[in-house]
Amino acid sequence: MGCARPVGDIPAGLHFRPTIEEAFMTFNSLVEDQVNLHLAQATDPFAPQAVAQAPQGLGMVPIVIEQSGRGERAYDIYSRLLRERVVFLVGPVMDQSANLAVAQMLYLESENPDKDIHFYINSPGGSVSAGLGIFDTMQFVKPDVSTLCIGFAASMGAFLLAAGAKGKRHSLPNSRIMIHQPSGGAQGQASDIEIHAKEIIYLRKRLNQILADRTGQPLERIERDTERDNFMSADEALEYGLIDKVMTSRTEATAKADAGSK
Repeated sequence: MGCARPVGDIPAGLHFRPTIEEAFMTFNSLVEDQVNLHLAQATDPFAPQAVAQAPQGLGMVPIVIEQSGRGERAYDIYSRLLRERVVFLVGPVMDQSANLAVAQMLYLESENPDKDIHFYINSPGGSVSAGLGIFDTMQFVKPDVSTLCIGFAASMGAFLLAAGAKGKRHSLPNSRIMIHQPSGGAQGQASDIEIHAKEIIYLRKRLNQILADRTGQPLERIERDTERDNFMSADEALEYGLIDKVMTSRTEATAKADAGSK
């Protein structure tokens, strides 16, 4: 789980990587470009710099124009969905994407502490420390955080999918979910490698214990099932306890949202 460089409180030299990281190697820079694009579009969505910063392969982020009594107002699509209490985690879990997710959850809590937050996940995983920051915030805020896997949730992505409020963890029918243990590497003196090894073993035990608590599975089974990459369909994830329902239509999602709103 994690990004390809030391982050946060992880000791220098200890790196966490998702097993399928190669498929997402170019995504880190694209996400950074996406954030810069949002800032440019928020100032002037039609300015040349906003168009020039559009990430290659993703296209320009759509702009929604709303009419009000005070004229027109433009939002990028993600900001507009934030008004509906929808938070997205797309791509690798890293410090930048974690900070955005945490900030949005805290904002939505301050806006209405009694209404659910909807967390949509399509991620191959990433940094353990960044992911645990999102996890702790999900438990910290007063509103329930419902989760929905759209496409793929692996490694830390699957961990965060299971971190949603009990009864409000969902997946679309053709999504794939994968769990595994954190992987890492270290170099240097033998004593340094020993320190890093102890840290990764601690993190593995901590993550396994949380998964056991969230799924209801015995810790021994979690340890066995995360020893190697363990891919699941949405139905298999439901049976395992990672999610509570497989969503097949907007009607089901709307009914769940209405029931969860207080």
